[in-house]
Amino acid sequence: MSRPTPALPAHQLTIVWQTASLLLDYPDQALPERLGLTRQVLHHLPTDLAEPLGATVEQLAAGTLSDLQQRYVETFDNRRRHNLYLTYFAHGDTRRRGVALLRFKQTYLRSGFILDESELPDHLCVVLEYAATVDQQLGWELLLDHRAGLELLRLALADAGSAWHGAVHAVTATLPALRGDDLEAVRKLAAEGPPAEEVGLTPYGTPQLDAALADARPDRPVDLPMPTVRGA
Repeated sequence: MSRPTPALPAHQLTIVWQTASLLLDYPDQALPERLGLTRQVLHHLPTDLAEPLGATVEQLAAGTLSDLQQRYVETFDNRRRHNLYLTYFAHGDTRRRGVALLRFKQTYLRSGFILDESELPDHLCVVLEYAATVDQQLGWELLLDHRAGLELLRLALADAGSAWHGAVHAVTATLPALRGDDLEAVRKLAAEGPPAEEVGLTPYGTPQLDAALADARPDRPVDLPMPTVRGA
């Protein structure tokens, strides 16, 4: 069975993925410039993509740098359910994660992209940067391969009222509706969590996922809930 292809024009995928990569990166002195660049390109996107990205931009612009840095660490470094490393959702801290990381590196090498050794290849910002600027097709496939983790990350950030929810929301909105094996993968991950971790629906903090999956059928696409971003 052939894999789904993007429904959006290539230039819109590039804008969304590049913008999300910039917004999800650690906030530093360059943040005001990144936010300015983002504002300049949002008008090239349809509303359902521009609005969540814009929500993240405005929430980040409203905070002080020190506050944003603290919130970023609390959000992404101290909470497993908000993990930006895509292979963690599928493999946890097991040895299989090493094999999955190797696949990311091999994919990058196919495009002649050599990653800085200081970065892990499955970090969402790295994957989005690669997909936006190096190889859109291979980047698309990496995102599809880790769709379940992306969906749970989105829901967890929404339930936490995170300023960064809109950026992940926009990324998942570029992907096809969940169906079949992808839907089952979300169900399984939500119920069991990453391997070797006793994580279920409650620790993930995604109660809205229960309602979304309760009436789901494997023979039709499912749109998971897209909660409104709450203020920081």
